Amino acid sequence: MQHLGKILPVDGYQVQLSTSLPTDYLQSLMHLYQPLLGIEAVNLYQLLLHEIDIQIEESLQTHHTLMNYLNLSLDRIYEARLKLEGIGLLKTYQQENEDKTYYTYILQPPFRPQAFFQDMMLAELLYRHIGKSKFKALKIHYTKKTNNLDGQNVTAAFDDVFQTFKPSNKKYVPPVQKETAGGIPIKLVDFSLIKQSLQRKMIPVNKVLTETNKRIISQMIQLYDLEMYETENAIEWALTEENTLDIEQLKAACLDIFQSKHNTSNIQLSLKQQKVTQPNEQKQLTPEEKLQQRFETISPKELLEDLSSGNNASPQDLKLISEIMVSQGLSTPVMNVLIHYVMLQSNMKLPPRYMEKIASNWSRKRFKTAKEAMDFVQNQSEEKTKPRKNYYAKKQSKEIIPDWFEESKKQRQQGPSNKKEDVLTKEQKHEQEELIALLQRHASKNN
Repeated sequence: MQHLGKILPVDGYQVQLSTSLPTDYLQSLMHLYQPLLGIEAVNLYQLLLHEIDIQIEESLQTHHTLMNYLNLSLDRIYEARLKLEGIGLLKTYQQENEDKTYYTYILQPPFRPQAFFQDMMLAELLYRHIGKSKFKALKIHYTKKTNNLDGQNVTAAFDDVFQTFKPSNKKYVPPVQKETAGGIPIKLVDFSLIKQSLQRKMIPVNKVLTETNKRIISQMIQLYDLEMYETENAIEWALTEENTLDIEQLKAACLDIFQSKHNTSNIQLSLKQQKVTQPNEQKQLTPEEKLQQRFETISPKELLEDLSSGNNASPQDLKLISEIMVSQGLSTPVMNVLIHYVMLQSNMKLPPRYMEKIASNWSRKRFKTAKEAMDFVQNQSEEKTKPRKNYYAKKQSKEIIPDWFEESKKQRQQGPSNKKEDVLTKEQKHEQEELIALLQRHASKNN
């Protein structure tokens, strides 16, 4: 009952269809989508589809109607809805009207069977769910090739026959229209580190990272839960002698990494477990938790640009980060903590040897999350000196203050030192204060 309370039986809903359905949509739903989603999600889709013609515009139906029609609890209906959203068959909009909540469900047409098999992620998911023999039979059935036609296609194009403007001396070149990608909604991947890795190995980037290949790589990352360094290894494995990407080899490499990492033989779709939060019990995140959340959701390139007040990350820094991630097998969140920590300790620089030393240590400790790396830094700081503030310590002003600043502040309070190197110049003090302000802005970005 983890989804209980997300929607209520009295909440209203209306249904729309984004565009017309293909004639063979039912075959796609039953044979191709249902093995991935289960019968409850497919039944919900079909029920909503047939609700469009009979719904009354003046009055909204409630989710209690869905419960009666499907004979399912609201919790299971909500799970079915999430599956439809995740696979790209449904978009949901929530609105508040006075004291009532209602939803607009916009159904997205499923892929036609032939297009389904052309979507790398959907095809791979289906293959892993139903097995090789059944997958092969379905693919042969739904992707029958038309008879090969001999000769050269000399069919005239529209602009060969018609004109819709007065010709001028300058030749008109119509804009290229890109097809809108459908299917499973996936997160965009930052390819900057992969580009650096390919360039470092003298591999032509534009030949490997085509738009089609970038979409496929993004799908494989989502499907097989790959880190960036694992993705680089898979790409390198799948390169041909002509430096093109063998998609079948890429899929095999990604699956092999997934199976080794998770100690399982196959992938299986399941809903993510969500934390159960009681109403009116939303926790206010501390600055440290906000920073941790930020580390988990951005790329090292974005982090460098954040810490550089929006300036582009240098190719040298990206190259260093890429090499360390691949050689030490660090996850992106852990790499972000490492970058942040080293820049604090090194006057906003990234000394290669210092980074490699810490990365090697963290790799041996097998840190995978930002929290693990941050907790380690905090514990190390506490072991060195108990009274001293740790790296991620929090003042009452909720600023994240680095150790060296607290130490220098303590020295100033104790009075001048005989050691010349212990005395901070006005310029150094100003730089430190600016850095603290920058870190505070960075930590509160997700407010």
